[in-house]
Amino acid sequence: MKTMTIAAGILALSLIAGAAQAMTVQEFLTTANAIPQNPTALLRSDTRRLMAEFRGAARTVRTEQVAATTAGRPAATCMPEKVGFSPDQILTRFNTIPAARRNISVTQAMREWMAAEYPCR
Repeated sequence: MKTMTIAAGILALSLIAGAAQAMTVQEFLTTANAIPQNPTALLRSDTRRLMAEFRGAARTVRTEQVAATTAGRPAATCMPEKVGFSPDQILTRFNTIPAARRNISVTQAMREWMAAEYPCR
């Protein structure tokens, strides 16, 4: 029982450590470019990892928006409740980021994108 508890603790720490390292836009694009553009792409773990990274970034930006509004501060973005993104839109937007800036996190790229796309008035 003690061994299982230790193993669970190590697994949890490794997951936390992995989550703490945000994926950069360059890593996202490099991984995305290696995925074949066919229906089998959805079966690949890399595809699921990129989708999870992007969803996490969108959730973070949404949470920041709600927190700012709740606290009475101006929000950096005013994105609507439901926003849909196609893989082509994501890749097109990330590819427009200059190569010298692609070391920013996917979350930061999402913040900038949503601030440009859905500014608060």
